[in-house]
Amino acid sequence: MNPTSPLTTRLRAAGYRLTPARLAVLAVVETSHAHLTPALVLDEAKTHAPQIGRATVYRTLELLTELGVLRPIYLGDGGVYFIRAEGGHHHLVCTGCGQMVEFDECMAEEMIHDLQERFGFQIDSHLLEFHGRCPACAVYPVGAAG
Repeated sequence: MNPTSPLTTRLRAAGYRLTPARLAVLAVVETSHAHLTPALVLDEAKTHAPQIGRATVYRTLELLTELGVLRPIYLGDGGVYFIRAEGGHHHLVCTGCGQMVEFDECMAEEMIHDLQERFGFQIDSHLLEFHGRCPACAVYPVGAAG
C-alpha cells in the first residue's frame, strides 16, 4: 500500500492512524474493481496482514463509508456490498435468483443535468438499479420457484 495514495492521505488528514491492518484494507479497496463484501475484504487483506480480524475489516469499511470513500449497496441476495462512492454504478438485479449484472452504459446524464438545473443540487455520483427477473427466472410465473 502506497503511504501517499489518495486514500491514505485522506485518512491521515482526517486524523486516523494507518495501522498495518487498516493499510491492508485500504490496499484491497484501492486495487479491487469488484463489489466488495466484508468477507472478500477480509480474505484479501489477510495476504497483506495475516493477523487482521473481522472486526477491524467491518470498522474500516464503516469508516470509509463515513468518509464518503465507499457506499454500501444492498442487492437481491440480502447481503451488503461496498462500492467506490464516486461516479455512477448501474445494476440489473434478479428478484428470482439474486443474480446481479453490472453494466457500464450510463443513461442518466440527461436526467442528472435536469435534476441539477431544477433543484440546484450538485450530483457527485449515482446508483441506478433495475429489479426484475433474469432470462432463466422469467420463464416461471412471478413467485414460482425456479
